[in-house]
Amino acid sequence: MAGILIIAHAPLATALRECIAHIYGGCPARIGALDVLPDSDPAEVVAKANSEIERLREDNGALVLTDMFGATPSNIAARLATVPEVRVLAGVNLPMLVRAVCYRATPLDTLVEKALAGASKGVQTIGPTMPPVAAAASECGCPPTPCAESAADTTKHAANQPAGQGASQSAAATLGAACTGGVAAGVLRPAGTA
Repeated sequence: MAGILIIAHAPLATALRECIAHIYGGCPARIGALDVLPDSDPAEVVAKANSEIERLREDNGALVLTDMFGATPSNIAARLATVPEVRVLAGVNLPMLVRAVCYRATPLDTLVEKALAGASKGVQTIGPTMPPVAAAASECGCPPTPCAESAADTTKHAANQPAGQGASQSAAATLGAACTGGVAAGVLRPAGTA
């Protein structure tokens, strides 16, 4: 299983790891958190990040999740993108992290795709015109939990979405495709890799 390292402005990295421990009834193995304090020495944090990635990395690599593209934590995380079998994603949120934990056993590039999908699908409009997510999922027979979703369920669920929700997801996908350097396009890889 791929290791996961969260690098973010303090206390976000630790808080996200604690959320995973809450969801799973304990923190799964090989999930690290590195909080970057305002007065942190970047060189020291880079050294800690390198040490953590070596500790967490497994046979199928490691995924580094960072909060905001272009900020100090993501600049530190970008240094890890040159390590073999390590991928870095910017724009971490809890749905991205839950997806990453669920799909850790998949190949690294599949894990990246699943984590990015979790991040974007986790951002939804909630209000009187939008059906509750659990109700929409149960109406089409799709599981409401990210780990239980298969590709067939995703297709089936998308086909059975109420008109308003499908439009929101389409707009989000269009916006994500248009962004460069943002959450949707925040994949950092070593030069020369696909």
